[in-house]
Amino acid sequence: MKKRIWGFAATAALAALVAVPASAHRQWMMPSSTVLSGDDVWVTVDAAVSNDLFYFEHQPLRLDAMKAWAPDGTEAAIENKATGRYRSTFDVHLTQKGTWRIASVSDGVMGSYDLGGKTERLPRGTTTANLAERIPAGATNVKTAESNNRNEIFVTVGEPTTTLFKPTGKGIELVPVTHPNDLIAGEAATFQFLLDGKPAAGLPVTLIPGGIRYRDQLGQVDLKTGADGKVEINWAEPGLYWLNVTTPQTERAEGAPEPATPQRRASYVTTLEVLAP
Repeated sequence: MKKRIWGFAATAALAALVAVPASAHRQWMMPSSTVLSGDDVWVTVDAAVSNDLFYFEHQPLRLDAMKAWAPDGTEAAIENKATGRYRSTFDVHLTQKGTWRIASVSDGVMGSYDLGGKTERLPRGTTTANLAERIPAGATNVKTAESNNRNEIFVTVGEPTTTLFKPTGKGIELVPVTHPNDLIAGEAATFQFLLDGKPAAGLPVTLIPGGIRYRDQLGQVDLKTGADGKVEINWAEPGLYWLNVTTPQTERAEGAPEPATPQRRASYVTTLEVLAP
């Protein structure tokens, strides 16, 4: 049986094929199409968390924070939402020409405080808006850090547009030098990533092609953003790709004390479709 080797080229950093445990759970969205035409256009999106990318076998992705934006920046409806045992699904009616954004964004605060001789952690669901009420009176040695997670996809009707790529200045965001709906196998694409509105240097970038369950190599490639936050990728094959960018986390040695300040955490996930030339 002939084995296919997946390859990428990166100018921002040296890429290396790595082995990743099969039990790694990844969240993703998969649109029915990323490039469409016509006047009455819909896209259906599957959303899940799984070991095998774009295959439903672990748990559905929650839709509580799912939103869609039209090319002019107005918010659009998420329609026909349903959540099953292994996946969630929904539709978006693409009523405008141009590039649409569909995203689930969560912002939170993590940290700890001392009270009554004990160290307590902030409860889940803590945000900058409710932080004050989550810290009880008399608490001391309060330590906090923000956490931002963005999972998004882009779908274009007709010609690609860039209105929706204006950064919010919060978390990790994609600023496309190459439009994410204009990716061709064999051609280089360049993306820039920002962290809190500024070019994010040295962020780990992970790329994995879909179809994991049908090959004996994961095909993961690890890259890093350059000093300007940019990374260049040369797509070797057409298909769906999962891209993840995170803030690096320092591993704490066993028995070592916790850092004086919690580490800032941010994550970015997108699904990209690369077309054949």
